[in-house]
Amino acid sequence: MTDHYILTIRCRDDVGIVAAVASALASAEAFITESSHFGDPETGLFFMRTVFRPTGPRFRTRDHFAEVMAPVGRRFAMDVQLHAADERMKVLIAVSRHGHCLNHLLNRWHAGELPVDPVGVVSNHDDLRRMVEWYGIPFHHLPIEDGDKAAQEARLLHAVESSGADLTVLARYMQVLSDDLCRRLEGRCINIHHSFLPSFKGARPYHQAHARGVKILGATAHYVTADLDEGPIIEQATVRVGHAHTVESFVRLGKDVENLVLARAVQWHAERRVFLDGQRTVVFREGA
Repeated sequence: MTDHYILTIRCRDDVGIVAAVASALASAEAFITESSHFGDPETGLFFMRTVFRPTGPRFRTRDHFAEVMAPVGRRFAMDVQLHAADERMKVLIAVSRHGHCLNHLLNRWHAGELPVDPVGVVSNHDDLRRMVEWYGIPFHHLPIEDGDKAAQEARLLHAVESSGADLTVLARYMQVLSDDLCRRLEGRCINIHHSFLPSFKGARPYHQAHARGVKILGATAHYVTADLDEGPIIEQATVRVGHAHTVESFVRLGKDVENLVLARAVQWHAERRVFLDGQRTVVFREGA
């Protein structure tokens, strides 16, 4: 049984929200161990993530806690979510032929460093089956047959729904999702883009960067939307390069950054640290 819970709140910003939430938690005999909040002056929205542990008999069930929070929720018209801190998010991973991000995620999970439960890997190619099955995870080969991409996407969506996946991760899945599928997965589908957006879109980004003599490489993890590569950004990172680096060095370094950025985004989403704020995100990073 868990001894910690994660409370997330989203509402219009107003005076007294933090005090009201803290008072409600105190009345439920909850001890706060971590708390972050942010009021966005541009959108007028307020976001809060609080981790706490019950210390007495007043916190009996989630339903009881909902009753405690109800007056505060009504007062501020809050979207309130409560999750056990040890509740692991189910993740379905989509990949094509580049396996570095997939392998990094599975290795982190296998080592107990990523708080998710992979429920399957889907791919439009069969190349990575052996690696996935080594980890004991179901592999679903979903090729595009006779150019019928709609039928392939229907099978992909079925894999998401039948597995009970809370999050879909595009770990270098080199297929553009349809607008309809993007809408169905809104807020629960993360993509890794192999450049520091918005530069060097399209094919062979590291070759483009090398040809331009850039001094940094980057990667971007973002939520998937119908606007290709324009979804709310969760995390970005860069690495410096110079004139002596070859294209092969660019590719190797770029893969390292992609691995890191995607793993961070998945972890923060799984820990319920990421909030959608229009076209942007609010991310309460650990220790921030």
